[in-house]
Amino acid sequence: MEKQTTCDEKLLLSRIAAGDERAFKQLFEEWHQYLATHILRVTQSRQLTEEIVQDVFLKIWNSRETLVDINNIWTYLLVISRNHALNALQKKAREFKRWEQWVKDNASAADSTDPNTTFYSLIDEAIDKLSPRQKEIYLLHRHQRMTYQQIATHLNIGRETVKTHLESATRAISKHIKLQLAVTLAAIHLLS
Repeated sequence: MEKQTTCDEKLLLSRIAAGDERAFKQLFEEWHQYLATHILRVTQSRQLTEEIVQDVFLKIWNSRETLVDINNIWTYLLVISRNHALNALQKKAREFKRWEQWVKDNASAADSTDPNTTFYSLIDEAIDKLSPRQKEIYLLHRHQRMTYQQIATHLNIGRETVKTHLESATRAISKHIKLQLAVTLAAIHLLS
């Protein structure tokens, strides 16, 4: 869509250049949908498109004094939005390369042929973060297959204390795993 800047738009740009927030809001309302449609074609991501449109209008506001020199608002907006979209896509590409490297680095540290290896390493990480007493009780129960009563007798503590420690340990381990999986999913989502 090629649209010449009209006298009304020139006046609007002059008002924005002078710091008129209502004029800026009017510009935003008139043009943000056009820009979003244009940027979406480039990014193929609604979330990224929304961020770029916001960045474009923020840049316009921050450099509003230059608006008086604009002869074609549509071309001006397209150039700014294209530049922001390309910068955002380059940033995503760099993030993806870092993520790929992270996956390679971590895959070489673990046995990549077994998909459970990563899960078990998350469990091991979580166990290592437990308090010494929780860790001891958890390992006695899970690895040595001791009952609550056997653990209580072995450690000279009450059965309810064993139960409380195991429940806390299980919650902490679950929380750690969920957090790590959420971080991984968020990274994958950012890259998609």
